[in-house]
Amino acid sequence: MAELSVLGKRLPKVNSWAHLTGSAKYADDLFLPRMLYGRLLRSTQAHARITKLDVSRALAHPGVVAIVTGPDMPETIGIMPSVQDETALAIDRVRYVGEPVAAIAAIDEDTAFEAMSLIDVEYDPLPPILTIEDALREDLPKIHEKSRRANIFKEVHLSFGDLDAGFASADHMRDDWFFFEGNTHAPIESHSAVASFEGDGKLTIWTCTQVPHYLHRELEKALGLPRAKIRVVATPSGGGFGGKSDPFAHEFAACLLSMRTKRPVKITLDREEVFYAHRGRHPVKMRIKTGVKQDGEITAVHFQSWLDGGAYSSYGIATTYYTGALMTVTYRIPAYKFDGVRVYTNKPPCGPKRGHGTTQPRYALECQLDKIAVDLGFDALEYRKRILQPANSRTVNELRITSMGLGQCLDELGAKTKYSERHGQLPRGKGVGIAGSAYISGAGLPIYWNEMPHSGATVKLDRGGGVTVYCGTAEIGQGSDNMLASVAAECLGVRPEDVHVVSGDTSLAPVDLGSYSSRVTFMAGNAVKDAAWKLREWLLDAASERLAIPRECLVPADRRITDLRDPEQFVTFDDAVVLAEAKHGTLSAAGSYRPPQGIGGGYKGAGVGPSPAYSFQASVAEVSVDLETGVVTVDRITTAHDCGRALSPANVEGQIEGSAYMGYGEIMGEEQVFRGGLHKKPSLLDYKIPTSLDTPELEAIIVETIDKEGPFGAKEAGEGPLNSVIPAIANAVYDAIGVRFDETPITADKVLAALGKRDNRGMPKDRIGPEGMGDGQEAANAALRRLSFTTEAREKKKANA
Repeated sequence: MAELSVLGKRLPKVNSWAHLTGSAKYADDLFLPRMLYGRLLRSTQAHARITKLDVSRALAHPGVVAIVTGPDMPETIGIMPSVQDETALAIDRVRYVGEPVAAIAAIDEDTAFEAMSLIDVEYDPLPPILTIEDALREDLPKIHEKSRRANIFKEVHLSFGDLDAGFASADHMRDDWFFFEGNTHAPIESHSAVASFEGDGKLTIWTCTQVPHYLHRELEKALGLPRAKIRVVATPSGGGFGGKSDPFAHEFAACLLSMRTKRPVKITLDREEVFYAHRGRHPVKMRIKTGVKQDGEITAVHFQSWLDGGAYSSYGIATTYYTGALMTVTYRIPAYKFDGVRVYTNKPPCGPKRGHGTTQPRYALECQLDKIAVDLGFDALEYRKRILQPANSRTVNELRITSMGLGQCLDELGAKTKYSERHGQLPRGKGVGIAGSAYISGAGLPIYWNEMPHSGATVKLDRGGGVTVYCGTAEIGQGSDNMLASVAAECLGVRPEDVHVVSGDTSLAPVDLGSYSSRVTFMAGNAVKDAAWKLREWLLDAASERLAIPRECLVPADRRITDLRDPEQFVTFDDAVVLAEAKHGTLSAAGSYRPPQGIGGGYKGAGVGPSPAYSFQASVAEVSVDLETGVVTVDRITTAHDCGRALSPANVEGQIEGSAYMGYGEIMGEEQVFRGGLHKKPSLLDYKIPTSLDTPELEAIIVETIDKEGPFGAKEAGEGPLNSVIPAIANAVYDAIGVRFDETPITADKVLAALGKRDNRGMPKDRIGPEGMGDGQEAANAALRRLSFTTEAREKKKANA
């Protein structure tokens, strides 16, 4: 491909000015005439039947205009069509503290808040299920009666290759337990929505959602209003990270209240409500058994995971599969078995958080690989390079790998950080650790399986030389609008600031499935390229005729179409547009993208894991451990990321650094934990996200592999770089003090316990993990015995049958 004129350059983001000047309109910034303000009454019980719900006193309160409850929207909703188990507001039963029970619209927010206390609710408490182990017990009440056994939501059992033979041929084995604590997104902007039902019977909702298309579908179902009469506008988002990719109660409630009152209604969640809305990282207990040859070559892996899913399904089916699906894409694994189970508990529902479903197992695998390297006396960096899955290959679970830059990432890190020279050589209390990872560039299949495109775009040119891109993507701060503008600008030979982007509006833009699974660059980028390239061809034809120059000699750049052989021969972009419109009529073109067929397997469960391309990344963390206080200080994180081609290098670096920051927070302090169903830390004061003063020095290294199917060679950059950071820090702590931490987060108390400074629980001093959680290992083993989905039990059942 000829030299690019826009892509790969360090240019300002096209949508940055509105944010810098404070003129960007977030959902909570919107004020409409006669607007009402809504609040949600939430459950105080973790698990209970609703025996009385009387809103009469609240409805009579001065200033209250309308109240809706669960029976007003009885349809089940959810992001995944096959397992919708939730209603917009609870009906008959509540399943977690904070579940919405009723919604109020009043003349102001204070009035709505006062009226909440006037709603009479009585509960008949039921025993709450609050742990994975309790959820597996069959003698406790079911949270959902549809559960076939105990409180199990989903079981997954996949096996590839000859596992027994693989383990039998191994010279060395490791069998380790890990626990990854749940955590939440903590976006700066809380959830907010404004709904307006107009006299023509049409409804518009402005909301900070990541999935306007899927919300559009669910609103039709819950409200009984045809989608043709519903418009969803995704407003600028002050952070999402997966936490705004479900349909939420406040969105449905605002819409129904507006329909009832014929007035606009705004509902904005406070910070405590955001913690209970959640949909964040699942707590996961994991067991991984790996066999290797004496040279470190992997012979077999058996991975088991138990996910605490909270009270409802959310993305739970996909999450369960994702804990096992991508384990195979980084290193050669000839035999692989995955057993996974997700359970219901009486806590806020878990869902997707940056790195959806893959962060927890990657932590386990990369920590275990580090242990294997130590066991066999290998350099951990060189060991990973030795066992890499090759480019242009198929994994044992039939995933197609195209470009693969993990080896280059490791090489770049080795040169930059001197990892191999420093590892194991630093003074006690100082350590350096490494880990690798991979992530998808969008899912190979849509949530609603169909044959339609995953992303569509329309590009329009006007006679004044203006360019407008219409696409259904949601700009959530990741820079998708800038990417769309840049791709269009590259195709047409204009500047990104010349392009106006209309995104996230279901009435104006073609469908895009949403900003999740790191799909937007690859899929929407290809859709815009498809549309813009058609217009490019018309412009080149028009310029060729005017200049009497063969079109293959022409190139669009810098708002000109120029003869490559003689730069003085050109047609301006504006003139070319006029010439092309005179010949072809209105200049508008549509484009779309759908992943290719055959990128995954044909077995049941193969729908989760395939992607048109995978990004690869590796991180090196440098830490200091205070041997007296147990405080771990992460001094530096260096991450190398294979993003295909960096369409906007500054934006890619920002995503790498943001991922590193988030991963650092997850392992050093963040935890979404509960006591009796109540959140222990439902505020940004108590929930320990790092501040700018806490954040270590971050360095981003871009590795380009130029993927043949990505838009101009690009792959994802928004989520993958997080996954390698967490195990790299854990491995660095081991290098510093000789202790393995097989659970997150790594707190000062745990470090002191490991060092023997505060060990009153009899924990071994060479390892802190699930064994160190009191009777955690015993409980986990008991859970294993209770689960009939274990390999041996299932095989016996088949034999008996």
